[in-house]
Amino acid sequence: MKFVLMFGPQAVGKMTVGQELEKITGLKLFHNHMTIELVSPFFYYDTETGKRLVNLFRREIFKEVAKSNLKGLIFTKLWFFDKKEHWAYINSIIKIFKSKGAKIYYVELEADIKERLRRNRTENRLKNKPTTRDMDLTEKNIKENDLNHRLNSRDCEITEKNYIRINNTKLSPEKVAKIIKQKFQL
Repeated sequence: MKFVLMFGPQAVGKMTVGQELEKITGLKLFHNHMTIELVSPFFYYDTETGKRLVNLFRREIFKEVAKSNLKGLIFTKLWFFDKKEHWAYINSIIKIFKSKGAKIYYVELEADIKERLRRNRTENRLKNKPTTRDMDLTEKNIKENDLNHRLNSRDCEITEKNYIRINNTKLSPEKVAKIIKQKFQL
């Protein structure tokens, strides 16, 4: 079992790169909005109930995948490096997979905000993430998170052996997926 944790700021391309990585590795993609979109017709994600349900579904899926005979899973996540609870959440996910003997890979994406705001409007993002379709709201959220949180790690902050950081501002999702596949021999 292989578990690829792909993280970075909003609209950096995590899902799109994940889609390409899924195509060339056979690992299954579980992008974070899959559970957000499932719950959102009933409860907004930013409510206590919405977050609880999203996390409950994710945790159960992680447990089942970790003990399955699947080749592996790619999971995408926005990680606020300045929030202890985000570190705790990431560690709890990793623990599920490590407890079943999975190999863990950390993929960090970064891109400049101008490019991320452009990507926020792409057809693929809007198709797969209906809750991001309110452009005024999502652009405001991207800008606020950029100002108020640390969305990428500091140099040497991620000390895991299987780690790569890629600035994909000017790289295609296909190219980034190939870099990841080659680096970790997925």
